[in-house]
Amino acid sequence: MVQGGSSLTQQVAKNLFLSPERTIRRKVHEAFLSLWIEARLSKEEILKLYLDRSYLGGGNYGVEAASQFYFGKSVRDINLSESAMLAGLFKAPSKYAPHQNPEAARARTNTVLYRMLDSGFITQGELIQARREPAQVVPQNTADSPDWFLDWAYRDTLEVIEREKITGAYVLEVKTTIDIPLQSASQRLINEALIANGANYDVSQAASVTMAPDGAVRAIVGGASYEQSQFNRATDALRQSGSSFKPFVYLAALLAGYTPDQIVVDGPVSVSDWSPKNYSGKYAGRTTLSNALAHSYNSIPVKLMIDIGRKAIIETSHRVGIKGELENWAPMVLGTSALSLMDLSTGYATFANGGKLSQPYAVLEIRKANGDILYSREEKAEMPRQVVPEEKIAELNSMLSAVVKTGTGRRADLGFAPQGGKTGTNQSYRDAWYIGFTANNVTGVWFGNDDFTPMNEVTGGLLPAPVWKEIMLVAERNFEPRGLAGIPFDETYALAAAKMREEMAAAMPPAATDQQEIDDAAGMPVVAQSGDVSQVLKGMFNLFEGPNQPVAPPKAKVQPRKTTLILPKANTSMGESLEETDTDMRSDKKKNIVQKIFGVIEDPFKKKEKKKKKKDNDGDKDKKKKKKFLGIF
Repeated sequence: MVQGGSSLTQQVAKNLFLSPERTIRRKVHEAFLSLWIEARLSKEEILKLYLDRSYLGGGNYGVEAASQFYFGKSVRDINLSESAMLAGLFKAPSKYAPHQNPEAARARTNTVLYRMLDSGFITQGELIQARREPAQVVPQNTADSPDWFLDWAYRDTLEVIEREKITGAYVLEVKTTIDIPLQSASQRLINEALIANGANYDVSQAASVTMAPDGAVRAIVGGASYEQSQFNRATDALRQSGSSFKPFVYLAALLAGYTPDQIVVDGPVSVSDWSPKNYSGKYAGRTTLSNALAHSYNSIPVKLMIDIGRKAIIETSHRVGIKGELENWAPMVLGTSALSLMDLSTGYATFANGGKLSQPYAVLEIRKANGDILYSREEKAEMPRQVVPEEKIAELNSMLSAVVKTGTGRRADLGFAPQGGKTGTNQSYRDAWYIGFTANNVTGVWFGNDDFTPMNEVTGGLLPAPVWKEIMLVAERNFEPRGLAGIPFDETYALAAAKMREEMAAAMPPAATDQQEIDDAAGMPVVAQSGDVSQVLKGMFNLFEGPNQPVAPPKAKVQPRKTTLILPKANTSMGESLEETDTDMRSDKKKNIVQKIFGVIEDPFKKKEKKKKKKDNDGDKDKKKKKKFLGIF
């Protein structure tokens, strides 16, 4: 079975919890989830979920967002022809999106109108009138729509609403951390790089994320085209991180007593039958720990792992913000664990934050429509914890600075600001990364293919690093360069910064305000579920979530060593790994219209209370809470 009809409840289950793959396994999951939903929600609530959560093209989810996007007005105010156009989108939103395929959209609208006539929902006269006055789509500039960011901000908003127990039947306005010019520039730079290099290097996708060192996310690019694929490769794709994971290994070693200038030996090493080699096939011999990281030698992290243990590395990684599962086998030190770009960048943000834990967030403030503040991060947020001593972060940052100045990340060198970063390339060139930071911004860039096919020898220093630099030039436009822990802002940076400011002032238009606002028409309304619906959805997600495994803090560090690292006998069986070195530098009045199309339903935009029986000792009765819609700002 590869396809078949689905009930509306099945479509809700698929849209909310499942992938669109056509397999028997997915259909079984869909059927089970549908039964679960049917047992806990009324038909009206299920229909609301369907209307509010279905993708309707142009980066819009739900009929209200689509109406604002396509017609510039609320779904309460649309006419028959506009309603029919929206109804036609459910079948194939990308195919019938009126801003992309107006002819197909009009044809689909006519199909809906004639089916309504055949079903007795409208008269012949109403059909003729609707065809005489077709829906008029307002002009759109979808290229600059921050859809990737809005999708992630939607999740963050729901988490805040649940955590802060925000309830009630009202519209919510959410102020976020987005930097609109940076978001637009990041998407443009990613697409330009793919167009210029896609064919030559067999690469079809890329992603980026930029945040402040404290975790305030400023821009997210989840792929080449949101219209073609809404899968967010920056937040949801789990890919092998390659050598971009090595800084966490070195940090664990520094916490165990190693120093950046300590002498180590880059040479053959084996763990059972696994013998990793350097990208160049050669060994550097005696070298410093700092130089080993700068040139991404593979043997040194393995030797460090043998000496300090994998547990210390895993604990250190989680301590600085990595949430993904890390494999407990020897090759994990070379980045075999699958992590998201957001997760990996968050760990680096802790480096930029001087060892204070960074946690990504998008919501700054939530207000009622009348302006009443329901949540303010400034008032609610706790001070970040110092999870790693600043002096140890300073040592690591000095090593990551060497990666940019003399190692594999030279193409990412901004010149005018203290910075650190690390390239990453995994086996068979399936993923290429560059994660780096200044005192003001942290940016991660990834290149690869959705089907995991290898690229044409694309390393982290080849494509990701230059794109990182271009994105950071925009990100740094409104900030003064500052020193980092371990990388002071000296005269060399000051002179370069002065020159850069002159060049940017001549080349760039005046910058927009620091905090941009997005009106309702620019993104999707976020639906805050009523208590009953929210609990059902939460229960659904809990079906698929495993238990969280807390990680114990690392043991106390030992005294610094002064001798060359000696390799004990290896005794574990492992696999293969690959990484690059520095050699690879290449209205209510209109309510009847919606009812005519979708059936008699409760208007989600008009307050209508229903009494619901509640069996308890007091015999109290609660009223159903109506759905709440949020506009992302």
